[in-house]
Amino acid sequence: MMERRRMDAALLVLFLVQLTTALEVPLDLLEGLPQPPTITHQSPKDYIIDPRENIIIHCEAKGKPHPSFSWTRNGTHFDIDEDPNVTMKPHSGTMVVDISRAKAEHYESVYQCTSRNKHGTAVSNNIVVQQSRSPLWSKEKLKAMVVQEGVSMVLPCRPPAGLPPPIIFWMDNNFQRLPQSSRVSQSLNGDLYFSNVLREDSRNDYICYARFPYTQTIQQKQPISVKVLNMDAINDTMAAFYNETDLFSEEPADERKPTFLIPSGPSSSKMVLRGQVLEMECIAEGLPTPEVSWIKVSGDLPAKRTFFLHYQKTLRIVNVSESDAGDYRCTARNRLGSVHHTIKVNVKAAPYWISGAPRNLVLAPGESGVLTCRASGTPKPLVTWAMNGIPIENSPKDLSRKVEDDTIIFTDVQTGSSAVFQCNVSNDYGYLLSNAFVNVLSETPRVLTPSNKVYQVIKNHPALIDCASFGSPIPKITWFKDSRSSTLDGDPYIVHDNGTLEIHVAQARNSGKYTCVARNTLGNYENHVYLEVKEPTRILKQPEYKVVQRGRSVVFECKVKHDSSLIPTMTWLKDDGELPDDERLIVDSDSLAISDVTENDAGVYTCIMNTTLDHDSASAELTVVEATPTPAVAYERPDPPTDLELTDQKKRSVQLTWTPGDEHNSPIQKFLIQFEDSLHHRGHWHNLTEVPGSKTTAHLKLSPYMHYTFRVLALNAVNFSRPSFPSRMFKTEPAGTDLIPPYLPPLTGLQSNGPGLHYRVMWRQKLMDSDWTTVTVANNSKFVVSGTPTFVPYELRVQAVNEQGAAAEPQTAIGFSGEDLPVAAPENVQAMLLNSTLAKVHWEPVPARSIRGHLKGYRVYYWRDRSLHKHNPHHAEKQILTFSGNHTHGMLPGLHPFSLYSFNVRLYNGKGEGPPSPTQQFETPEGVPGPPTSLLVTNPNLDSLTLEWSPPHDRNGHITGYTLKYQPVNDSNELGPLEELALPANETSVTVFSLKYSTRYKFYLNAITVSGAGPAISQEAVTIMDEALISQHEVDVATGNTQTSHPIAPSPPRRPPHKAQPASPFKNISSSFVEDGTLISWEYWGPERNVYVEYIVKNSEGEEEWQKELVNGSQNVTLKGLKGGLSYRVRLVAQGHHDQPLHHSEELVVSVPAVASRQVDIATQGWFIGLMCAIALLILILLIICFIQRNKGGKYPGE
Repeated sequence: MMERRRMDAALLVLFLVQLTTALEVPLDLLEGLPQPPTITHQSPKDYIIDPRENIIIHCEAKGKPHPSFSWTRNGTHFDIDEDPNVTMKPHSGTMVVDISRAKAEHYESVYQCTSRNKHGTAVSNNIVVQQSRSPLWSKEKLKAMVVQEGVSMVLPCRPPAGLPPPIIFWMDNNFQRLPQSSRVSQSLNGDLYFSNVLREDSRNDYICYARFPYTQTIQQKQPISVKVLNMDAINDTMAAFYNETDLFSEEPADERKPTFLIPSGPSSSKMVLRGQVLEMECIAEGLPTPEVSWIKVSGDLPAKRTFFLHYQKTLRIVNVSESDAGDYRCTARNRLGSVHHTIKVNVKAAPYWISGAPRNLVLAPGESGVLTCRASGTPKPLVTWAMNGIPIENSPKDLSRKVEDDTIIFTDVQTGSSAVFQCNVSNDYGYLLSNAFVNVLSETPRVLTPSNKVYQVIKNHPALIDCASFGSPIPKITWFKDSRSSTLDGDPYIVHDNGTLEIHVAQARNSGKYTCVARNTLGNYENHVYLEVKEPTRILKQPEYKVVQRGRSVVFECKVKHDSSLIPTMTWLKDDGELPDDERLIVDSDSLAISDVTENDAGVYTCIMNTTLDHDSASAELTVVEATPTPAVAYERPDPPTDLELTDQKKRSVQLTWTPGDEHNSPIQKFLIQFEDSLHHRGHWHNLTEVPGSKTTAHLKLSPYMHYTFRVLALNAVNFSRPSFPSRMFKTEPAGTDLIPPYLPPLTGLQSNGPGLHYRVMWRQKLMDSDWTTVTVANNSKFVVSGTPTFVPYELRVQAVNEQGAAAEPQTAIGFSGEDLPVAAPENVQAMLLNSTLAKVHWEPVPARSIRGHLKGYRVYYWRDRSLHKHNPHHAEKQILTFSGNHTHGMLPGLHPFSLYSFNVRLYNGKGEGPPSPTQQFETPEGVPGPPTSLLVTNPNLDSLTLEWSPPHDRNGHITGYTLKYQPVNDSNELGPLEELALPANETSVTVFSLKYSTRYKFYLNAITVSGAGPAISQEAVTIMDEALISQHEVDVATGNTQTSHPIAPSPPRRPPHKAQPASPFKNISSSFVEDGTLISWEYWGPERNVYVEYIVKNSEGEEEWQKELVNGSQNVTLKGLKGGLSYRVRLVAQGHHDQPLHHSEELVVSVPAVASRQVDIATQGWFIGLMCAIALLILILLIICFIQRNKGGKYPGE
């Protein structure tokens, strides 16, 4: 019976879900619409505060009327008015505690915020407020540790418990991190483990530090002293250390197999929560040092979530899931053996949503609905419900409401039953609390889309027209166009569930006025909007590839056609970045001009034409070559100066004179004076000063405490001369240093001014008003300050001191402590498509506190997942674009149209890259297709030809059809009138009729998508001469007799990509008859350049030789020596080097007609016309003579 009731309830829930969906509307946009409270912002459940700052506990909510707020503290009402230190922000529930007059620890409690109005009550999570703590280390006296060389050792840290726990690290007295290795490493609890000790481990400054992140304070443990002895040293020093130290071993430490220091025993167990980080460690001792490895006994380690730390001793798995439960085995191994330890991992789970938190319901009176609170966890969580903050079992009974486990079913709701329901899902490891209201409203329809809004869209692109509405019951949307003669609910219109009207492929005829009508039982509301379909933007003349000499000028043209009502903007890019800020680059409305070209101008230039609706782009490459060099005149370098003399000698200056050497036809431009300091840097020459070539004297200012020797070099247009001979030595006396370094420079005699040079290095954290820390540094040019927080500004001072005294007070410089990897990824990452090959990525800058270093820039990782066309292959090659500086957007050029792309954005600083933003995807729209893959001409007849083709390799969208254009070509290669045919997308062949016989035609075929026509592939062919040849002209190939196809005209074919070369380099051999002979055509793929045609009479005797005709570089030849009425065997031959074999084609049998292929019309011949004229004239003369004779006969008797 119970099972039957559960099944009925489940069916009822399914029925209600199908009938009613939650009405998600922007309620804040509707004035006067009642709404129960909704909490919009609250502090985290575990809220750790800084005891030095005011406590702010957030609680923000919305509702109509605006809700009021109250708080509970440790489960009881907290009267804020009674506490003078606590205030609440106006129109908000956010509570502020002023700690200037009270201690923060007095306010450590569990708080809960309640927000209510007359329609319901919402509650926040339980907010546990705790102050961060950084306690001091307890005082302890640490004994020195004496250990025998080779044994294991553990140095305990045991830091004080803080909130949150501190970060542990080991350093020495000089704030230098102690080196760690596979032999020495730090455990997860902070102790320092030695698998075996060495003599060099002896030191008296093993110091454990604890850094507390909230207060940015560092606590230091007392130093631990360690002395490592071998057996001889133990015998000598036993008495000295026995009373004051602990002796760990008396036996010599021999090599031994590994044993585990932690964990103990052969196995252990560990529990971890789902979504958290699992860390397991195995630290072993042994000699030699053991190596540690890990496996998962019950499966494989998750590759992308597994990390090995501390020299393989720690296994870390991030974002733990239930599949990570099982047995893990660590193995420690050296050459003497191995040891294993098995850790059984149990994964538990705090409650988590399966299909999201419950969603708000807006219902009309009499309607039904469902609130679902579906969550999971381990162990299975308990689901409880409350209404307006009161357990639902204690709330007033309501027959329209029924609770079924994690579901509340509402049937036939009535006005006044609005409320906020709380769903609480909990188990031993946590809880989830969610508010969802049921708002019972009776509202006439309203359309939220602005009236008379104008939508603009590009022709052949989808159009989406909004009709966002609200009403209770939910309105039904109906669309009309212009005259409202009929509803728009069929092709090409699609009405979506949210009321949006979609036109998949917008055309000019779709422009006009559209009306959407929202109806429910309470009334209707109509709204008018307008759609304008614009012509697409297209680049008519693209920039062309240019090769230009350095110093010349170059112009890239980019002429565009666009809709006249849209305002275009031309943008030029260089190598996908902004154009350099250089006055040599002049951008015009349709061109880019570069004058005085340099090598740096080489690259790819892209013009982008933008309108408010669409874009188009095209690119061209500029290659810069050197101008023809002119031969340089040969010169020689000058001779070295001579006769160096020192005069006018003073404490810290001297005058140097010299005599110049021979210039060798190139005037001396300057003299370089160098010196050697034999006191500090014997054998090293340094540049001191330069003087013009017209001078031979220099007054030299010198430094104290130096032993100077000088030399001079002369420079002309060729090079420097050899150095002169050195001058005599000149010594300066010591003096106090005058160096005021802003940083630590190298120690040089020139800067020391005297013996005993060292530095006082001082630093303190900026803005902390703390004392200066001072150290003395000698014989070094740098000092590392360790133990500092990440990337914090410090004030730095460096003062030079020698035995004569200190330099002047140093300047203060600002420096930063070490960088670390960024901890945050850019947020609100979005991609905006500019056209089918260009996208713009936007992101919000990472907050300064998360950069943790000098901001270098952002990197966008993007890759093509696949083409959206099923015929195109998969692509996944990752590309990276770097945008230096604090950018918030970047362009992704060179995209493939009609493709699915994924991308993410990362910040990088001087240390490296931070985490990636969540990977997002976008689809590029359709673009123009590539040219068809192939175009072949077959079945030539007297007045027709058949064309066969393959679709484009790069379809870049859905092929909507093909355009075939053709025109005749005469013997002078002049083109005749152009004819055009439109072909459907599913056709791959067509027969063209009504052609002229014996005429050469050129055909152009291109494919079309919604974005337009792609580039064309062209081919030429010739119709045959006469009907008589159709029956006479047969080609006998090796496989049998077939009707010949007319050859393609002599444009050299391109080799298809990614196809293997055939065994014979000749393909598609054919023949036809022309006026002056027989035309043989072919395609050739071989490397040889010596190609010729051989032919012989078919039934000739064996002694007859083949006739040859050389056809190098051509793809056809006309054989004029073939006799009519005979059949010939024809073949093609390719000849390489003399030691390489010949390549023969298959033989072709050609039968030459015995009768001329074209009958001569004698009536049109000149001699025949002249003959006929002569005969007619002769007959006329004879007729005249006869007529005369007849008249004479009438005079005889008988008249």
